[in-house]
Amino acid sequence: MAERGEQVPDSTAQAVGKVGEALEYVERARGHLYSFHQLIGHADLLLGEAVDALRDDGHADIADILATEMVGRNVINGRWTFQVVEEFDDTYWHPFRAHTERVRNELTDGERHLHEARMKEERRTHGHPDHSKEP
Repeated sequence: MAERGEQVPDSTAQAVGKVGEALEYVERARGHLYSFHQLIGHADLLLGEAVDALRDDGHADIADILATEMVGRNVINGRWTFQVVEEFDDTYWHPFRAHTERVRNELTDGERHLHEARMKEERRTHGHPDHSKEP
């Protein structure tokens, strides 16, 4: 019985693998974007606490300026970080994932990580219990 993706040339498997690797980098970038979102949100909450403390200590003028100018401020024109994340997801992340899946389906019979699977088969020590082909 032939395995899925067996007829796919190595060069195509490598190219499709690069598409997948590019998506992996986008996934990592998305994680950093979520970190940015959480860090800015936490910073804004801390700043709000600082404003309250300054006001309580009689520094209302400074507290008012910070509250007016910085607390709740957009990080990009018209956007809070959650909106940046949502726009990234809708504009870039979702389409990239869809294109990656389409490329994989059309060129490798839907086989994920075909290049890596071939590399594993080439590099493993056949017959060694810690180098088995399947789990």
